Amino acid sequence: MKKELIKSESSFNNPLKKTPFYEKFSSQMTQGYWYDWSGYKAASIIQDQELEYFAIRSTTSLFDISPLIKYRIKGKDTEKFLNKLTVRNVILQKNNTVQYTLWCNDDGHVLDDGTLFKFSKFDYRLCCQERHLPWLLDTAIGFDIELFEETDLVAGLSIQGPTSASVLNNAGFSIINTLKPFDFVTIEKNILISRTGFTGDLGYEIFLPNQLANNFWDKIWEAGKYLGIKAIGFNALNIARVETGFIVANSDFITAEHAIRNNRTRNPDEIGLSWMVDMSKPFFNGKDAIVKIRKNKLSKYVFAALEIDGKEPADGAIIYHDKKHEVGIITAATWSPTAKKSIALASMKLPYGQKIKSNLWVEIYVLRELEYYKMMKKVSIVKTPFVKLKRRTLTPPLKN
Repeated sequence: MKKELIKSESSFNNPLKKTPFYEKFSSQMTQGYWYDWSGYKAASIIQDQELEYFAIRSTTSLFDISPLIKYRIKGKDTEKFLNKLTVRNVILQKNNTVQYTLWCNDDGHVLDDGTLFKFSKFDYRLCCQERHLPWLLDTAIGFDIELFEETDLVAGLSIQGPTSASVLNNAGFSIINTLKPFDFVTIEKNILISRTGFTGDLGYEIFLPNQLANNFWDKIWEAGKYLGIKAIGFNALNIARVETGFIVANSDFITAEHAIRNNRTRNPDEIGLSWMVDMSKPFFNGKDAIVKIRKNKLSKYVFAALEIDGKEPADGAIIYHDKKHEVGIITAATWSPTAKKSIALASMKLPYGQKIKSNLWVEIYVLRELEYYKMMKKVSIVKTPFVKLKRRTLTPPLKN
């Protein structure tokens, strides 16, 4: 097994690195809101959060996903290694497809979720939110594989929205018309195009060598200039992902590596991903613990989707039963411009949110004329997605 670490270009004087698309996004920016994403400088807002959201839902949006952590895993034992690492059955995954997955520690607590790209049974790429190289290398002991991080070598661009297929066709990538959701294709110069995204809309994600980033951007931007193409930041993307019910590590749940207190970790059942765990596999990290958790009903939380009366922001608000007993917390909330509702994702203490779904309230504090007012708003438990779009799965995609 080969161990390889990618050297960081960051330094004390320049703590955040710039992605290969940084200059392109920076040239569009009028607001100047940036944040730290895995050591990279990433945009929160480019120009206007609302207009950026409507680019996702009405035209085409471009979002820089280069900071996604990317690991390449190759070798004759690759499938065996990944089947031990992740909770899903990797052997069932077809070539040139993407699998949403997660992995746990020995206690059955979630370390992270991510996407697994299968080139062949001997070659995969794992994309995720957090860095896990030491853990991956420890897990890989005894397997004949090559495992290395390629985050700094591979640029990423998310192209999402109802006109995204038209933009790619205009740019000469008509090959995307046959892609079904979670399919991908690799074309010349190692450019990978997958029909995936974090918006719940029609969309694609592109991964390509860093040196090709600027020319690729120019080609896409030119192809979309009459189709409403717009660069966006995370704030707009976050609205769309909440509308879809997608979760974010260390936002909607605390990963096992980041948790300081033992009771802050979550198992897959507690974050709404029980469907992902394939218990028919002979072994995977955390399986014995998950078997025990389920047998003895040890889960303490449930992940819930909420609709909230009114339109006041409820992010981080506490959920009460009968306006008295604290039973949960909202992990992400937004006003949905498409659903025309105040929506939220929440972690709730069992049996609330599962057996007890009525008489639930959220405590919101609203600032008005330099004073905070407490408001108790009625909560309804619903199913995700809050916004379901047929074009997301239509194959071939509708072109505009």
